[in-house]
This record gives sequence, C-alpha cells and structure tokens, in this order.
Amino acid sequence: MKFFLVTSDHFSDRLWFREMEDFRVAMNYVAVVSFTLGINVLSFILISNHVHFVLEGTRNQAKLFADRFKMLYGKYYSRKYVSSEYLRRIGIDIREVRLEDESLKRAIAYVIMNSVAANICAYPNMYPWGTGDTFFNPNPPFATELGKLSYKAQFRMLKSNVKLPGDYKISSENYILPSSYVPVRFVESVFSSALGYRYFLNTSFKARKHLEKDAAPSFKDQNIAAAAVDLCHSLFRAKGFEELSLDQMAELLRQLKYRFSADINQLARVAGMSYTNVAKMIDSI
Repeated sequence: MKFFLVTSDHFSDRLWFREMEDFRVAMNYVAVVSFTLGINVLSFILISNHVHFVLEGTRNQAKLFADRFKMLYGKYYSRKYVSSEYLRRIGIDIREVRLEDESLKRAIAYVIMNSVAANICAYPNMYPWGTGDTFFNPNPPFATELGKLSYKAQFRMLKSNVKLPGDYKISSENYILPSSYVPVRFVESVFSSALGYRYFLNTSFKARKHLEKDAAPSFKDQNIAAAAVDLCHSLFRAKGFEELSLDQMAELLRQLKYRFSADINQLARVAGMSYTNVAKMIDSI
C-alpha cells in the first residue's frame, strides 16, 4: 500500500466555499469520487480557501482523485456563482507518506488539525467538513441510510447521478458521512489507540502553529461574508461589493476588521481582492 498527502494551493483572494451549501456539496463529491474511482480516502478536510486529502493508492490515482474532485466541484461553483473559474488551474501538491516512519500518522493529524490551527474551532471533532469526528468517536452522529431516499432525492442531494451504496449514512445536514466510505478501523489501527491518536493530534505541525499564533480570525470566512452583505445594505443601501465605490469599500473593510477582528488575509479572501489592495484601503483616510 502507498499513501499520499494531497494539498491544494491556498486561494489568497477568494473562497472555495462561500456558504454552508457549498460545503455540503463538496462533502458529497468526496464520497462520489472515492466510490467511482475506488480510491480509499483516509482523511480529509475542506477549509474556506483550500483542501487536504490523505489517500491510499498510486500517485497517478491521487492526481486523478484531485482532478476529478476539482472538476465536479468547479462545475457546481461556476454554475452557482456565474464564474469562469473551474478550479482546474489550482495547483496540487502530492507527497508520499509512509506507515513505517510515522509520516502517515503525522499527515492524518496535520489534515485533521487544520480547523484548529485556523482558529475555527477549539477541537477538531467540532468541525464537520471532513474527518475531524470520524475516528475514536464513541458517539457517532445520528444518521439515516441513503437507500431510504428516492432516486430523485438522492440526485438532488448529491448533485450527481452516481448510484452510491444504499447503506451509506446521511448526516442531519444532508451530506454523506465520511465514516460511510473512509476505512475507519484501518486508520484507528494506524494509531493503535485513542491515546496515540490524541498524541499525534496534539504534537502535529498544525497544533504547534496554533499555539504560536498571537492572533487569528475567530469567525469563519462564511460568517464574515454573510455579514459583509448585510453591512453593504445597512451602511450603503447596496446589494453587494460590486455596487460600492472605492471609499465605501474601504469603509466596509474597516468595519469588518473592527467588528470581527478579521485580519487582512481573511478580508482579502472574503472580498475577492489582493492582500495589497485590502491593506491600502484599510490604511487609507
């Protein structure tokens, strides 16, 4: 068996996932791609501006998985947001990790701890968009079986005509739970015990980066994006960024920074602007 850590480039000036529905769609596409390609997903996480996967297979299979996921989600994103960006040009780093030298354990822990390092949540099992609560979980979430839905209902939920196994479990948020297709027992055996699993989480690179941070965004990108729309209307009677003048945009960014303690990187992603332009607007008088 070979294993690979697959990491996408980070968008600095836009979001992969603008709303909760975007996360749900992407979660289901992970299940669809894993099933159709027959590739085991050991761990993954979907963050606002990038994604990570730990996969079992060959390097070519890992690349095929990443390309297929980008294609499916990119088409959905393009249709929804009327954008020409299909994510096809997003760079993907594929790095082999091994069971023998603990790099597989560290890769899984690195992926799972992304949400904590981003200060989105205090513990990885609180983040739903990935495998954060999949392993060593004595209280799995309530779920229903996919097979209990009609074909039309499955199609509407999955945004795909792929027929997944009927025993796949659906969360209360209408996405396929990773435990349906992730080899949970194998991953748990890699860490030997829950204690070993927690050790690698707590000593991962992402955990150390989290401890080193003086400050980080305490609100999710999606929350700030939604608040920005509300502020556009309440402050300027505008429907969105596109209707704001440069001075109004600068004031909006300053308001978001003040109200949400958002840093420039986060504001750039939410506003779809470069770091430099956002910094100039915030500092302008």
